[in-house]
Amino acid sequence: IRGTKFGKSRLVPMHESTCAVLQDLIKRRQRHCAAMAASPYVFTSYKGNRLDPGDIHRTFYALSRRVGLRGIDDSHGPRLHDMRHVFATNTLLRWYQAEQDPERLLPILSTYLGHVHVADTQWYLSASPELMTEAMRRLERRWEDRT
Repeated sequence: IRGTKFGKSRLVPMHESTCAVLQDLIKRRQRHCAAMAASPYVFTSYKGNRLDPGDIHRTFYALSRRVGLRGIDDSHGPRLHDMRHVFATNTLLRWYQAEQDPERLLPILSTYLGHVHVADTQWYLSASPELMTEAMRRLERRWEDRT
C-alpha cells in the first residue's frame, strides 16, 4: 500500500483468495475500461480516479443501513474506521486463544496497522468481554504456577 496516512507505504499480507479476486478485478477493468485500466489505483471511480473518501463513507453508511447495522434515520452507528478496532481486538483475542505471547507479537500488529510506535496501537484495542476472559485466564494460570 503506497502513500497512506503521512505519506507512508507498507506491505500488507493478503489471503490468496483476496489476491485472486483483486487480480480478476484488474483484468476485467483492463478489458472493459481504458480509463480505469491505466489508473495506478486498484479501487477507482468510473473515470479511473481514486475513490473519494466521502463517497466511500456514504456508501458504507448506506450499506450499513441496508443490512441493519444502523437504523434508517440514525445519525450514529458503526463507522468504517471501527473495522480497524475490531480487527486489532480480534487479532489480540486469537493470539490469547492460541496460547501465543501477545506482548511479543504486538509490534507485528502495530506494523500491520501502519503505526510507527506500539503505543499508538493501544487506542485500537477494546476491552471486549472475550478478550478480558482470555487475559484473566492467563493471569490466573500464572498465579497458580507461582503457588
